[in-house]
Amino acid sequence: MNMTAVTVYYDNVFKCEAVNISSGQFYVTDQDILIGTTLGSCVAACIRDRVNGIGGMNHFMLPSRGDGSNNPASESARYGAYAMELLVNQVIKMGALRKNLEAKVFGGGNVSQTYTTLNIGENNVRFVREYLRNEEIIITSEDIAEFQGRKVYFFPRTGKVLVKKLAIVTPSILNSESGYAESLKSAILTDEIDLF
Repeated sequence: MNMTAVTVYYDNVFKCEAVNISSGQFYVTDQDILIGTTLGSCVAACIRDRVNGIGGMNHFMLPSRGDGSNNPASESARYGAYAMELLVNQVIKMGALRKNLEAKVFGGGNVSQTYTTLNIGENNVRFVREYLRNEEIIITSEDIAEFQGRKVYFFPRTGKVLVKKLAIVTPSILNSESGYAESLKSAILTDEIDLF
């Protein structure tokens, strides 16, 4: 089920239908489809029902709005607190059972001096671990932190995840995260992991 403005396409490498999500987006499906994203300091959580294969992925940049307000701007998938609620609720709405849920977590890299100083990646990782612990959803694997970005490919039907470490964080990733961070400021003001 398409939950954000993403396009389904045929991936010639993996020979299957696929979607790519960006910061502030999530996607949930019960179909045999690949969900991909590229991460720097952002975090992606992959949640699935290990019995029936319903699952999805989100991609968020900050744990929460940070001011404790209930402003609608904080109710956005750009913030982890809301992104996790959206993802878990949609997986359950599609037929997953809470007792069968498992999670895999990726990202939170310290990819620029600015993000390292602000501990953005570290804060994202701390948040998602605490959220999943409170929801009693087991983290079966993770690839987090360090000083590099990642390309993550998630197959919800099987739970398989492929992670490609990005030796050099490209300017496009940094620009994307920086641009997204600026848009956030504006909004506030108004089974296994395979490395390849």
